[in-house]
Amino acid sequence: MSATGDGLDAILGDGAPLATTRTSGEGPHGHLPIDARMLREAASGDLFGLTQNAGMGWRASEVARDPYLIVSTQGGLRGADGTPLALGLHTGHWEIDRLVRTAAETFAANGALPFSVMCSDPCDGRTQGTTGMFDSLPYRNDAAIAMRRLIRSLPTRRGVLGIATCDKGLPAMMLALAGCSDLPGVIVPGGVTLPARGAEDAGQVQTIGARFAHGLIDLEHAAAMGCRACGSPGGGCQFLGTAATSQVVAEALGIALPHSALAPSGEPVWTDMARRSALALLRMAGQGTPLSAILDRRAVENALLVHAAFGGSTNLLLHVPAIAHAAGVSPPTVQDWIAASRATPRLVDALPNGPRHHPTVQVFMAGGVPEVMLHLRDMGLLHLDAATVSGRTVGENLAWWEHSATRAAARARLRELDGIDPDVVIMGPDAACKAGLSSTMVFPVGNLAPEGSVMKATAIDPSLVDEGNVYRHTGPARVFASERDAIVAIKSRGDDAVRAGDVVVLAGCGPAGTGMEETYQLTSALKYLPWGKHVPVLTDARFSGVSTGACIGHVGPEALAGGPLGRLRDGDVVRIQIDRERLEGRVDFVGDDAQRPLDPDAAAAVLATRTLHPAIAPHPRLPGDTRLWAALQEAGGGTWTGCVYDVDAIIDTLRAGREALAGKGRSA
Repeated sequence: MSATGDGLDAILGDGAPLATTRTSGEGPHGHLPIDARMLREAASGDLFGLTQNAGMGWRASEVARDPYLIVSTQGGLRGADGTPLALGLHTGHWEIDRLVRTAAETFAANGALPFSVMCSDPCDGRTQGTTGMFDSLPYRNDAAIAMRRLIRSLPTRRGVLGIATCDKGLPAMMLALAGCSDLPGVIVPGGVTLPARGAEDAGQVQTIGARFAHGLIDLEHAAAMGCRACGSPGGGCQFLGTAATSQVVAEALGIALPHSALAPSGEPVWTDMARRSALALLRMAGQGTPLSAILDRRAVENALLVHAAFGGSTNLLLHVPAIAHAAGVSPPTVQDWIAASRATPRLVDALPNGPRHHPTVQVFMAGGVPEVMLHLRDMGLLHLDAATVSGRTVGENLAWWEHSATRAAARARLRELDGIDPDVVIMGPDAACKAGLSSTMVFPVGNLAPEGSVMKATAIDPSLVDEGNVYRHTGPARVFASERDAIVAIKSRGDDAVRAGDVVVLAGCGPAGTGMEETYQLTSALKYLPWGKHVPVLTDARFSGVSTGACIGHVGPEALAGGPLGRLRDGDVVRIQIDRERLEGRVDFVGDDAQRPLDPDAAAAVLATRTLHPAIAPHPRLPGDTRLWAALQEAGGGTWTGCVYDVDAIIDTLRAGREALAGKGRSA
């Protein structure tokens, strides 16, 4: 830690720089392009803005150009040669300054005045298993507010370009633009990390601790794989997790250009996408097309179908309704998600869903979102008249894509570089069914989830599904009130170890307990342990999009809101049944004797007599910021409406609370 001159004098200094420090300087030369009418009528802020533009060094004669705002989640600081000067929190925001630069140069070259602001984002991978995860989901709402405030702080902006990549930054960016939908706006997805040759992917490498603890890998392998997982310094992880799914959804909503999701970070096609997105925004502004003309109910329904066809992350159940709410569009209900899942099987073979586990860059090269939408079009499922930021409808975009040079070049390049047939990465419905791909999401109910829950049915190991495509498991509960205790038991090889057949119950980890933390640490460990497929996970927390296995999350009500999950005890018998054909499921407590199971209704009556598990309580290190978020989103409708801040509902709740308190005061 020591360095040259690390004494007190080096810290306090000797004043030498003062010898060349100035106390005045030359102002910019030239004149503002203003006239008498502007001086009489314009707001002082508009005039001072021109002064600021000139002060920052823009050519005085051009400071009144039409302003366009670029909002990004850029993090870290790179040198001119790309080497790190200060690291970001993750690869997803590490090099998107290159996209910002390309877009800015495009605006300037086309007679516009570019502005750039940043609101960076956290890494869900970095915070897995730590208290940093308590800020993950709440960050989304706060960042969207900050981004919208930045957008409104440039009152003369003609349009907004949002550049973001990862799990919370991109949903926040979509919420921000949706909340400013009176403006033209375009999303630029930040792309994906390349897979590294001869290395594990970024999902598998997060399990080196659990695999080492069980003797499945040695220290040398763990250290080598942990170093080499990223084949490029930028981009979201190589699997179809929340980051990649959010990019897919942005394009499916029509607010990102065709074939922009999942582009390989740092590659020429990636920077060209930023250039074309800037041109699209200029065209939208020129035609007076606001984002509200695109973000409508048709766009949301298209996005649900594309999400189902990709087999995307369950975290989008939190984000798509929030985007719709911000845009003033009726949010999708659970029944809408079920209808989308029943309408189409999964058409994409990608990490982590399989069966061949193609990385996301191969999905992009196979045609990405427009290729999937071609199949959905041919199935008669899409709203082809929905508008998009390209200036064309969905149907017109797909007609172009089907015969485009871009499609031919991408698919040919996949064959050339990787020897992979694009049609085994993205399939039509008949081929998908023959390959064993089926619809993805199921929403189990039952006496442990009276308000519902969610799971990716395709993530269940196929060997555990019977001939009728039904997964059944009955086993004793292992109840944990913290993720830390659960992972210790999963890693353990002693008497406290989780064993095949157990049901891991993680309760008290919803919004009120931990900010609804993500629990990939548990599901990833179980995926790579030989017996892990025989251990389902049941929680009121949420899962990463890369999670696999029989994991059921979003259980409602959460334990700390009186949910029955919080009344379970070790040894209680839990029965899970998931019909992957009918997309139906149940998760029930059936008593404490496996030999004499109770009827679910009778068992529910037993649960109702119990108190909350004594270990379940809000985490002692839960930040006050997150406690406030949990209260506000609960008043706004809770997790099943997207954890939104419904301002009217929050105001009504506060007013009712004040009136109730005043009434108590009078009665006293």
